[in-house]
Amino acid sequence: MKLAIVTAVVAATLLLAGCENEEQANMPAPYSLTADAMGRYCGMNVLEHPGPKGQVILENIPEPIWFSSARDTIAFTMLPEEPKDIAAIYVSDMAAAPSWEEPGAENWIDARKAFYVIGSTVKGGMGAEEAVPFSSEADARDFAAKNGGRVTDFAEVPKEYVLGTGTAPQGADLQQESDGRGDTHG
Repeated sequence: MKLAIVTAVVAATLLLAGCENEEQANMPAPYSLTADAMGRYCGMNVLEHPGPKGQVILENIPEPIWFSSARDTIAFTMLPEEPKDIAAIYVSDMAAAPSWEEPGAENWIDARKAFYVIGSTVKGGMGAEEAVPFSSEADARDFAAKNGGRVTDFAEVPKEYVLGTGTAPQGADLQQESDGRGDTHG
């Protein structure tokens, strides 16, 4: 009886691990960051902004949607009007970045598995708050020790931190202009 239970537990664990590996195998690879990458919300060249970048790949579109910040990448997943057929979400691994000004073209990590430092003193593009991603929790904790903030995972990044009080992201990719009636355009 005990052997049957142990065998069942081991089988279930292997099955779950297999599903996760299959899911990762089906995930499209990240694209290399080039000078052609334009931010989803601002329409500006992504390389014009310091700090981590992001890309979202949809299931039926063979090119990435670029973001000038990791925070705006996360915002895309939270906004109800954005597509939900997401095949992959990648953000810059800032532990592998050459510098804050040059976050790297190839050091992408699965955004859902990253560790984020939120509330640090380091600002993203256009002086906005940033969710600074790392592939390692230890690297994220080191960054937070030096720059303030706290470490969280993708699922625990607060919606209020990413979206602010309104319904639009307040990060690097969004430039808002008021027309005097309280409407915003971005």
